[in-house]
Amino acid sequence: MSDIAPARIPHKRRYLMCRPEHYTVSYSINPWMEPANPTDTAKAIAQWQRLYDTYVELGHEVELIDPLEGYPDMVYTANGGFLIDGIAYGPEFRYVERQGEAPAFIDWFRANGYDTRAPEEVNEGEGDFLLAGDVVLAGTGFRSTGDSHGEVARIFGREVVSLTLVDPRFYHLDTALAVLDPVVEPGAEPGVAYLPHAFDEASRAELERRFPNAILVSDEDGAVFGLNSASDGYNVIISPRAKGFEVQLRERGYNPILVDLSELLLGGGGIKCCTLELRGAAGAGEETA
Repeated sequence: MSDIAPARIPHKRRYLMCRPEHYTVSYSINPWMEPANPTDTAKAIAQWQRLYDTYVELGHEVELIDPLEGYPDMVYTANGGFLIDGIAYGPEFRYVERQGEAPAFIDWFRANGYDTRAPEEVNEGEGDFLLAGDVVLAGTGFRSTGDSHGEVARIFGREVVSLTLVDPRFYHLDTALAVLDPVVEPGAEPGVAYLPHAFDEASRAELERRFPNAILVSDEDGAVFGLNSASDGYNVIISPRAKGFEVQLRERGYNPILVDLSELLLGGGGIKCCTLELRGAAGAGEETA
């Protein structure tokens, strides 16, 4: 890799978010959730608003889905589906606490003109499916099942690469891996960053083979959800506590923007968890390769 950082170009994106009006931690379905610890809904809303405002200030389009009372995790919209080329693959949540969210997301996709596919397999949307160039990286081990990987391959007609997560703190793929370049030229290697120890040996070998220039993030930065980030190809929204990752991004020519979602981390989610990318709907404003 050259020592000179390439010139990065921001690309307009389109996102779906959900205001955390009912946010709290009243149950535990991941190691981050401790119901005994108090949460501050007003603080969560203020932090979420800062993320929303940042996207708008950068020129991105943000759609909103109405929050449902009784579903405090609905703020984590990335788990609500996976969308490519105007096709929306709906979620089938593993835990009963979140299963009532699925019909709301599927209804939203249909109402907004997406070719919507109801799932047959357990999957948690873009939490476990990330588009890297033409390939779908697919996480398994804690939430989405391996059968859902085959379902995604059939629906989207793309290569799906299964990656096994082994650290329960990083229970979704988007907590351990970030795609930094949403738009790449055909055949080019997308910018990727990941936390090596979150994956099993075979998955690490596959990542090394496919992404030899990837940023390898430290355990320290991974543990503050540094990789749970959103990128437009130049601007990368990250946790302010991921100090090493911030330096690594600058060295590669990206522009890190720091947004604190510490209150939402109490529920096991961060920036990417709150951000579902909408790709290819009629009238969509995002740029594609």
